[in-house]
Amino acid sequence: MPANTVDAYCRDISKLVAYFNAGNQEIKPSQVQLKDLQLFVNTLADIGIAASSQSRIISGIRSFFSYLLIENEVLTDPTELLAMPRIGRKLPDVLTIDEMELLIQTIDLSNSNGERNKAILETLYGCGLRVSELINLKISDLFFTDGFIKVTGKGDKQRIVPIGNKASAQIERYMTYVRRTGKIQKGQEDFLFLNARGAKLTRAMIFEIVKKAIAGTGIKKNISPHSLRHSFASHLVENGADLRAVQEMLGHASITTTEIYTHLDREYLRTNILKYHPRRNMKN
Repeated sequence: MPANTVDAYCRDISKLVAYFNAGNQEIKPSQVQLKDLQLFVNTLADIGIAASSQSRIISGIRSFFSYLLIENEVLTDPTELLAMPRIGRKLPDVLTIDEMELLIQTIDLSNSNGERNKAILETLYGCGLRVSELINLKISDLFFTDGFIKVTGKGDKQRIVPIGNKASAQIERYMTYVRRTGKIQKGQEDFLFLNARGAKLTRAMIFEIVKKAIAGTGIKKNISPHSLRHSFASHLVENGADLRAVQEMLGHASITTTEIYTHLDREYLRTNILKYHPRRNMKN
């Protein structure tokens, strides 16, 4: 077998080992089950790893367990029923770190909505939020002194997400110079991002904000608010962040319903953001 192939297989196995280690699981190859591998593959998909790359990783893991089976290190092969991802499924375009910086810098702060729109982009990218999570974010969910925000995700499940000081500083600018001086409708007082009429923003408005911002950069990619979420995850993983920490911060259901993810505490998540996010400058 060519040396390059061996090296690639070793890298694939190391990803699986790191996945188990991040959950504080001391697990032997003979203890690995199909469901464990399915959760691992779901993690790869959730953080934006391309289907072709997923297939290569699965192939490496399959080869590893085939070898163990031949050597009588395992009695059964847990990869036998492990499905390959559909290669045809296309993930949203992802911005590079430089493109993300350009997108944020392109926001016209002389516009009445500029400070708000910049805060929206910083928060989407800096925290990896879904659009629904962003528009429902409340002032009472902000804990800047501790470096976190509380996010309510799908199924009303709440999670704590670290926030860097670039995003928090821009939110504070928006609140000080725009939101505090504007009209606020009754019942909307706690929602962070408001429109000109003083009501919380809609999903359509967030899509329009991102669409206009990307048009001003000249970037020729099909970018949506969800692309910023994928960029958040991709940049963390590319820089070496732990897969479990990234998936926990994304708030995917497979984490909140799986017991092994409870080993991830706030400081662990904060450390991953602090170390790996391109706009990682954090408050102490």
